[in-house]
Amino acid sequence: MSVEADVMTESEVVVVRPRRALVMCSVLAVILLATFVVVAVLLRGSDTGVIFQPSDQAAMIGIGILLAAGTMLFATARVKADADGIEVRNVLMTKKFAWSEVLSVSFPDGASWARLELPDDEYYSVMAVQAVDRERAVAAVRALRRLHKAAWEG
Repeated sequence: MSVEADVMTESEVVVVRPRRALVMCSVLAVILLATFVVVAVLLRGSDTGVIFQPSDQAAMIGIGILLAAGTMLFATARVKADADGIEVRNVLMTKKFAWSEVLSVSFPDGASWARLELPDDEYYSVMAVQAVDRERAVAAVRALRRLHKAAWEG
């Protein structure tokens, strides 16, 4: 099964990760970390009347590291689907659905990412398939829909 636009498929397994989110999160994480390191270095030499200690500088760098790591969490989204079901990893949670639980895979107009339509008018966001990835997102939704259709027909 071949899907264009870098959506990985191997023997009916579809794995999708966001591309632009990774780039944007990486850039933002580097900017945050660099900003906090520069502020930490400049704290010692400032003439504000407050005496900053090396521990204050280390704390500023630590905050920068935490913020950069938190930013990178948004790049960890992933979808892994096969004939049995779909596993969706969003920012902090991973959830597995059998295809029998999923009514459809949709990408509503104006939405930032795809979603799984579930019974009782519920849905689950699929943050790995993002609108900003354009053709990759289209290829990913098509591949997920093929797996969903095959599971419901079989």
